[in-house]
Amino acid sequence: MIIEIRAKNCFAFEEQVVFSMEADMRNKKFSSNVHKENNFNILKVAGIYGPNNVGKTCLVKCINAMRQIMLNKRISLNPNIFSNSPICELGITFLYNSRKFSYDIHYNVSNKDFLYEKFVEILKDKYNNEKEVIWLLKDGTNKEYFCIDEDMTQMIQFMAKNSVICHMLDTSKFEHLEQMKNIITGFAKKIDIINMNNIPLKKTIDLMKNNNNLQAKVAEFVKSADLYMDNFEYVDMDKIKVNVENAGDKPDEKALDIPEQVMDQMRLVSTYKGVPVPSVLFDSTGTKKIAALASYVIEGLEQGRILVVDELDSSIHFKLTRAIVAMFNNELNSTAQMIFTVHDINLMDCKRMFRKEQIWFVDKEDDGVYVYSLADFTAQQGVRDTSDIIEKYRKGALGALPEPDLIRSLLSLKGNKKGEDTYDE
Repeated sequence: MIIEIRAKNCFAFEEQVVFSMEADMRNKKFSSNVHKENNFNILKVAGIYGPNNVGKTCLVKCINAMRQIMLNKRISLNPNIFSNSPICELGITFLYNSRKFSYDIHYNVSNKDFLYEKFVEILKDKYNNEKEVIWLLKDGTNKEYFCIDEDMTQMIQFMAKNSVICHMLDTSKFEHLEQMKNIITGFAKKIDIINMNNIPLKKTIDLMKNNNNLQAKVAEFVKSADLYMDNFEYVDMDKIKVNVENAGDKPDEKALDIPEQVMDQMRLVSTYKGVPVPSVLFDSTGTKKIAALASYVIEGLEQGRILVVDELDSSIHFKLTRAIVAMFNNELNSTAQMIFTVHDINLMDCKRMFRKEQIWFVDKEDDGVYVYSLADFTAQQGVRDTSDIIEKYRKGALGALPEPDLIRSLLSLKGNKKGEDTYDE
């Protein structure tokens, strides 16, 4: 599970931002929303709010960049456009096999060099005191090098910089570096990152091809989301009773129209009043997105994966997004985690759904981009577990809200004085 993400000079973030999934156990409300393991308390779900183009997606990109680094894949990472430095700083703290680890890197985008790398294990005693045990440190700037495998310490400074160390050599000869490689790759492989505006059907198709428990659960998930659907399944083409050539245009959404999978998509069918039809041609955009999302949700819950979703509420009814979040928050979920960006304020509910530290905001001002939690607001500031958070957000008390003057400006372009008066009310 992700415990913390740190980013500096990455995408929209010039100064360091910290996004935390650590639960504040002084608050006992909604304890089922917290994963408790080996004295560590981690939130199962977090939602990220904010206006358009302030940095919500950039936070998702930072998670993805860290995942790419840990898996030794091509890195998609850019420094802040207002910075003169090409060096991006990323860090992640996570729980893996009941142990807490932290991994930080500094990456020079211009030279494609890793200038800094630090991997530590964080131990916690019964009194909740934490202690860091350094496994690896490579700091080329300050000429500091250390490896828990002593034979490696002197070699680090002479190694190439175009990759992180555990992906650069045969780690089987070094006990702890081998463990480190298995830890970071094993953890990164558990992360799924999707954008609801560009979500492929491939995973759902692959799951629906196999007659197993996951297939049945995906089908049930999709049927439950569409009140008029009788069934959802993957069938042979001869079972489709409609003329697909006259069914209309293929969907415009790039994510739902993958040429090399056209026949597979046709065989993923929805049944209405006993008539099976290709979902990709006949279902609404929302239903198709639900079908694509279903496999990630079900597999995530069943296998204890980490699901990061950008624009969760895109084309999906607010009751369904609430239901999906509730599935991850549920006490029956003991290992899966979900992080999502969203605009739907119906989810901003501390009375029935969320702990305060599960609601996050991204906001932009002249001097930078800020990432902060609802938990940063105190009871003295009028934010309590019983507060109407939606109303406070609407009034701008929590920030991260589009500027109302924009609406007035748009109305004034048409000379709509009446409209301005109505808005002010």
